[in-house]
Amino acid sequence: MRLIMIKNSLFAAALLSLALAVSCAKGGNGIGSGITVTVGDNNVSIIYPTQTITFTATVKPPTTSQTVTWSLSGTGCSGSGNPCGTIDPNSGVYTAPAVPPTPVTLNITATSTADTTATGNLQVAIRLIQVVVTPSSVTVGDNGLEQQFTAIATPDDVKQSFTWNVTCTSSPCGQVVQDSNTSGLAVYTSGSNQAVQVSATSTVNDGSLASASAKVSVVSSRLVANSTYGFQFSGYDTANKPIAAIGTVTTSANGAIAGVEDVLTNTGYQQLSINSGSYAPSANNPNSNNLGTLTLNLSNGVTNKYTAVLTASGSIQMIESDGLGTGSGVMQKAAPIQFNAGGQTFAFGFSGSDPGGSRVGYVGMLPMVPSGTGGTITGGLLDSNNNGSNTGSCGAPPCTVAGSYQQDATFVNLWHLTLTTGVTQHFDFVLGGGQTQTKTGPNSLTLFAISTDPVDATHPEVSGTMVYQVPGTTYNNATFNGASISTLTGASANVALINGVTDGGSSGTGGTGSFFGNFDQNNNGTVLSVANFPASGQSPTPYTYVSTNGNSGRYIFQMLGNPNASPVVAPIPFVLYASGANRGFLLDQSSTAVLTGAMYPQPAKASGSYSPAGMPGTYAVATSSNSSPSVAPLVQNLVLTSPGGGVFNLAGAQNPGNVTLAGTYSMELTGTGAITLTAPAASKYVIGAIDFDATISAVTDFFIMGADSGTPSALMFAQQ
Repeated sequence: MRLIMIKNSLFAAALLSLALAVSCAKGGNGIGSGITVTVGDNNVSIIYPTQTITFTATVKPPTTSQTVTWSLSGTGCSGSGNPCGTIDPNSGVYTAPAVPPTPVTLNITATSTADTTATGNLQVAIRLIQVVVTPSSVTVGDNGLEQQFTAIATPDDVKQSFTWNVTCTSSPCGQVVQDSNTSGLAVYTSGSNQAVQVSATSTVNDGSLASASAKVSVVSSRLVANSTYGFQFSGYDTANKPIAAIGTVTTSANGAIAGVEDVLTNTGYQQLSINSGSYAPSANNPNSNNLGTLTLNLSNGVTNKYTAVLTASGSIQMIESDGLGTGSGVMQKAAPIQFNAGGQTFAFGFSGSDPGGSRVGYVGMLPMVPSGTGGTITGGLLDSNNNGSNTGSCGAPPCTVAGSYQQDATFVNLWHLTLTTGVTQHFDFVLGGGQTQTKTGPNSLTLFAISTDPVDATHPEVSGTMVYQVPGTTYNNATFNGASISTLTGASANVALINGVTDGGSSGTGGTGSFFGNFDQNNNGTVLSVANFPASGQSPTPYTYVSTNGNSGRYIFQMLGNPNASPVVAPIPFVLYASGANRGFLLDQSSTAVLTGAMYPQPAKASGSYSPAGMPGTYAVATSSNSSPSVAPLVQNLVLTSPGGGVFNLAGAQNPGNVTLAGTYSMELTGTGAITLTAPAASKYVIGAIDFDATISAVTDFFIMGADSGTPSALMFAQQ
């Protein structure tokens, strides 16, 4: 008997409840006749209730009659009502039942009429259709703002055909209009302030009436009234000199904004009041709920304007659009009650430049112990790289750090930080989003920081992010055991996106662990794509990692290089300060590129199980990291959809210019994929997913990097 393997469903482990469980087809021999029968499925990789499929059979040798009879069998097929469905004994036309049998697997059997002992079998399983609508929860501005929703039916090959509707408790609910070309895309136009449900129902009659709904809160403004926000911005002025800022603003009941901003330029530091400001959604845009203009009027007479895209949760990504410079940033609703409520350790990553314009990077950790409206820091660590020198202002790494911090007397979301290493350095920080928690994830408590000293050889201008370190964790080799995406930015538009796996090597007893995966690097237009590191000839592997400094959260990783070059280009050492398992801030220890960035975990339940069918949705995209004024920052509203048949489309708009985007996208099981644009011009991008919502089987966050040779790129961040 020979075995004919049948293809598996495209869906992976996290979506097994939605996928086809397929075994194999068998050919059978008639006793002494030499006849074999092979069953085929006409390239159908899923079966759902009420579906009709024509199975085929091939009888060999070909001179034998090709006539067969068809039958069904299986543990769940007995009983009345044809629980496994029906199959025409002559044509092989199979109609699945309205409800899957128990168990859901059954056998399709073809028997040769020339020899009834010669049979072929195909084992199949029947799965109910399920529908996912994204975003699953969103706030929408009232009185006519528009929010796009997407729907996808799973398993993958189900016909992507839906009906849409909107419900609420009082009129006007607003209305939802289905796209004329893509059934799984609809635009909701808001009515009055209230809770609304936008629903999509599959039109495929599988007996389950598969549908899903999104929770919509219709509000007067996407910025929450009477709330505090923290923001961070970095970029370049009109002379291409670096500029950075952090700030905090409060919103009033009528949407007005006021606050304070720390600005750092090549001429030094200054603090400015934000006397007034506003946020206004963009008019006449299909994503008007997600696109708008943020205006801040400063005490020095300058008005800064930012084009902003908003995620479903209300986080703002923005680029400067006032002609006074270029840059990008983020603004998040602050969580002040979460900070300084007890002893908290923060990992941090800062970048900037020295007085000569050379790139500088800091990473480290700060144990912060509260005392009144401030606190103290003892036992902190810091590593630096100033244009290739890792001694910096504090000697050989890692430097021991102490210090103190104090809440501002006027602005409760502004704090002042003093750090003592080889020299004394001063910083301000504001609270961004997130919360303290005992798990890793994208919602850890986040602070935005900036240096406030006069710039000199030992006081570079740096700014960056501090993230709460998950407590109660022994940060040894075993803690880093799983998949991750790392993002890196270095001098002169040198960026990289790494999909890596740490093996938890040496089980925390010392020594080194192994780091393997693939990466893409775009060094000012020179593109390097490495399908696998280490290379097959690299034994023992030079790609390793090791916990240092008493399992405090400091690691040394070997990354990048070029294992496929001849001769091989060895990886370079990075120091990582962990904020959680497979998560932390990265700094290369010795190169003049001064590559800085972060490692993000791919959730354990989703690692190895990403799929393009988990990505349809509306994403807010913005430049997140850029080290060259030659690369213009941008914001996008991406709409990812699937018309079915394994096709995955990309549409949307890009600003500045409200440029129409069109193309396709793909996603591999490992969480890496590609975007291929056809408009506004042919271009390629690589993507790396960092978060997956298992409750709706959807990717929610991913990074994007340009992969066209000769075209420099920044890193961009996409979030639903």
